[in-house]
Amino acid sequence: MKVLIQAIVSFFVFIVDFVYGNRSYPRFYVLETIARVPYFSYLSVLHLYETLGYWRKADLLKVHFAETWNELHHLLIMESMGGDRSSSDRFIAQHIAVAYYWVVVLIYMLFPKYAYYLMELIENHAYHTYDDYLKAHEAELKAQRAPKVAINYYRDGDLYMFEETQFTSDHKFRRPKVDNLYDVFVNIRDDECEHVKTMEALQLPEARQTFKSPHTVFELVTTSVEQQD
Repeated sequence: MKVLIQAIVSFFVFIVDFVYGNRSYPRFYVLETIARVPYFSYLSVLHLYETLGYWRKADLLKVHFAETWNELHHLLIMESMGGDRSSSDRFIAQHIAVAYYWVVVLIYMLFPKYAYYLMELIENHAYHTYDDYLKAHEAELKAQRAPKVAINYYRDGDLYMFEETQFTSDHKFRRPKVDNLYDVFVNIRDDECEHVKTMEALQLPEARQTFKSPHTVFELVTTSVEQQD
């Protein structure tokens, strides 16, 4: 199954690279439109299970919704940079997203571990895509202002949802800089890394029963320390 998923992701990456080439912002727009979809699929299936009384896990719902919120802001940033100007780009992204949603729903219902593995590969590709872009365009990006939507999400707004995406080992949440466009892309890249770590953790045995959201872990640790004091 993993080999099949790897082949599908590799084919998708090849097609996107071939179609978009050096058109970076349209490419990022398409990737971010599609990247949100698996989290919608996970939430839909989890809500179905909860509605039927089959299974309930609030922490998974919290984290997956926070991940959709995170990817939404990546998408808004790309739209603010003009990535969605072409109707053909919008058509491609939106129609792939609709089909992709149902594919992931089916995989998540039958093989949840592999649904998370699929997203691990996608997010890992996104991480390296943004990392390569940062290395190639550092000076150019540092000379441009950060979009207002990025400043609101990463610095000035309500950071609870942003914190819920952070897979931290020291229970300290990121407080990133947003001084210029370079910082914005660094933050997006690092977000993708957090998603990869979460997807890896959710593939562990019994993860769906034992997984805790970042704030839940933080609250448990804080309570434990207070009790010791």
